[in-house]
Amino acid sequence: MRRTRRTAGRRGTSSGQRNYDIEKRRRKLERRIRRQEMKEDGTINEAMQVVLGMLPYIGGWILKIGIVCLFAFAYIWFFGQKVSTVGDSMKPVLSNGDTVLVNRIVYNAMMPRRGDVVVFRPGGNKNSHYYIKRVIGLPGETVEIIENGIFIDGERIEEEYETSDISDVGVVTEKIELGENEYFVLGDDRENSVDSRSADVGNVERKDIYGKAWFVVSPLRHIGFIR
Repeated sequence: MRRTRRTAGRRGTSSGQRNYDIEKRRRKLERRIRRQEMKEDGTINEAMQVVLGMLPYIGGWILKIGIVCLFAFAYIWFFGQKVSTVGDSMKPVLSNGDTVLVNRIVYNAMMPRRGDVVVFRPGGNKNSHYYIKRVIGLPGETVEIIENGIFIDGERIEEEYETSDISDVGVVTEKIELGENEYFVLGDDRENSVDSRSADVGNVERKDIYGKAWFVVSPLRHIGFIR
């Protein structure tokens, strides 16, 4: 009895293996027939032609993506350099710790204008932090501070941004004449600003201006354009 059972078990296993091999060969044959049919009716050739026809478009898209990436890099490099504000001299426009974007190429095309918020290092000192102040006097102009008023070439200017009073004129005890590449700058909070009124800063030369501050990127509550 035992021998009969073992033989039957082996026969069952062999039969199952044969069925599996037959099914495997059948599926392989079906795949071969389908491939042959696709070749005969031109499906594969058509698919290849479609792919080859799309290559110019794919190449064009890759080129466009590369150009966009290049412009994005240039934008970040020239327009998106980040500088942190030190102190509250530009309140209410900027506060201590605000991070601003600096346009580095704008002054290659044009000169700084009155009212621009510029980023610079006094005397070009690379060991100094960046100062952020507003341009008041332009090259060749004369600047006076009289009774809380700023006079350019003898005429009082009207400022369209919020400022505090000037109680300390610093070194501007008399009329100051700016050189051909010099700018007179002030912080908007003039009670708490170290600017061109200070001998440590003085008039700012064009070559020492890093760029124009134009956008606050952080913190989120201050995000926005600088005016």
